[in-house]
Amino acid sequence: MHILIAPDSYKDALSASDAAHAIASGIQRAAPDATLVRCPMGDGGEGTLDALLDATHAERRELSVQDALGRPRQAAWGWHAETRSAFIELAEASGLQQIPRDQRSALHSTTHGVGELILAALDAGANSLLLTLGGSATNDAGAGMLEALGARLLDAEGAPLAPGGAALANLHSLDLSGLDLRLSQLRVETAVDVDNPLLGERGASAIFGPQKGASDAEVATLDAALAHFADCAAAVLGDDHRDLPGAGAAGGMGFAARAFLGAELRPGIELVMEQVGFDTLLAQADLVITGEGQLDGQSLSGKTPVGISRRAAARGVPCVALVGRLGEGWQACHDEGISAAFALADGPMDLDEALGRCAELLSDRAEGAVRLYAAARG
Repeated sequence: MHILIAPDSYKDALSASDAAHAIASGIQRAAPDATLVRCPMGDGGEGTLDALLDATHAERRELSVQDALGRPRQAAWGWHAETRSAFIELAEASGLQQIPRDQRSALHSTTHGVGELILAALDAGANSLLLTLGGSATNDAGAGMLEALGARLLDAEGAPLAPGGAALANLHSLDLSGLDLRLSQLRVETAVDVDNPLLGERGASAIFGPQKGASDAEVATLDAALAHFADCAAAVLGDDHRDLPGAGAAGGMGFAARAFLGAELRPGIELVMEQVGFDTLLAQADLVITGEGQLDGQSLSGKTPVGISRRAAARGVPCVALVGRLGEGWQACHDEGISAAFALADGPMDLDEALGRCAELLSDRAEGAVRLYAAARG
């Protein structure tokens, strides 16, 4: 029996690699003779960089950059010298998980640190970049990134704008003449884990602003500010990308990546599967086990378990999802190739206990799932 173990990270509890090890330990109790292949995954959110480095054997590098609130932070990125390719995870520089809940500020957070990482990649000689979006603390539509790369965003008095999305309401002049010239030779692919547009009721501010600290009034302020920024960008570039699926990813970084870096936006799970050679691994599998922190109706928009289950279903391979929580609408995932889904908790427990026991619970659920699969096979 060949089992492919391909989980994403479990937020605040386990990295994708640690989750794969926990699943493997449970399977070994149930089926000690099974052939196990661990393949940590990601869909563009936090932890995707680790999955890419693990799969490609790229070099992990670190750089001191600004975090989302402008404070110094050591951020990791990946460098594959043979192909002159860089891997940059937005969440490393501007991630939500780095900001305590009482300090989160969707109005003022910045993607400046992401621009600093891109400059480091250019300095290393990169000719291609895979930029993963997700897990951001920001809602500035990439304005901070642009400034780090040499653009000037000025108000009516000719002064630079303050950091953050709210300040974009005061944008009078968008000067791209200082953008790093090396960007024109950089091929950029952007991994997104959502398909939201930049603006409106499904836009970056409305859907993701509240988790970044925005009130209802602040959501309206941000949406209007980003609309003004999109107007200015369209006037300068001659193209308007505000309605592009994925433009709202990471507080509008999808928009900035397409509009200013010429990036191709693709579902993150598809890009990661390409990098790790997932189809080759899947061809040998009798069963796939995947999972992440939550499975719900939103998972159909590009989250790891559903991306994997769709690929597995196309090959006729059953796929089991082990998740921290089964949220509203998770049943729709059955139609996307999820053969069965199991929540981790084995009894009443609060979040802190669940996070602390995540590896144990994940191992136990994996054991149970494989025992059931083996019994069904006879």
